[in-house]
Amino acid sequence: NSSGDREKMSEALQRLSEEDPTFRMFTNEETGQLIIAGMGELHLDIIRDRMLREFKVEATVGAPQISYREAITAPAEGEGKFVRQSGGRGQYGHAIINIAPNERGKGIEVENKIVGGVIPKEYHNAVEAGIREAIAGGVLAGYPLVDVRVEVVDGSYHEVDSNELAFKMAGIFAVKEACKKANLVLLEPIMKVEVVTPEESQGDVMGDLNRRRGKILG
Repeated sequence: NSSGDREKMSEALQRLSEEDPTFRMFTNEETGQLIIAGMGELHLDIIRDRMLREFKVEATVGAPQISYREAITAPAEGEGKFVRQSGGRGQYGHAIINIAPNERGKGIEVENKIVGGVIPKEYHNAVEAGIREAIAGGVLAGYPLVDVRVEVVDGSYHEVDSNELAFKMAGIFAVKEACKKANLVLLEPIMKVEVVTPEESQGDVMGDLNRRRGKILG
């Protein structure tokens, strides 16, 4: 595609997202792909159709991906150690964390409970950055973790070999180890819908919902 095509597509998607607040778009930093996110497969089909009809933009669209999330269901401790020695100055970072499920919707909370300087202050932010990076990348299947509370409780450092990168890696390793013991689950997006249908179609509709693992509430 030419840069002109890309501009045309971006403009079309921008216009559509202004009209429809449930539709989002963003660029995947790793792959450079433009991701469009909506309320379901039909919603995305309509967006693609409107791009073609109203804006004359013909885009190559991949198969829809479900926006899963990961969550932990039990508290756990994790220890992360990053040690490299290859002659001269090495790498040393060491952090111990406690991880626990947070209330639904409270998001990610990271608290520093380090006492006595076991991890010097200049490395606290690096440990937190590693923790947040590991949480964003997921552990079970590569989907972001949600609603997690993390406390950094202990660790150690080396006078010469410690640096920010080593402590960031220690934070990443600590999360990965803790999550292995924290009963990870995969969360699937769900939506509550109300269906009004003639009585003669009720069986078909309920069958359709059941096939899609829908839960009939009444």
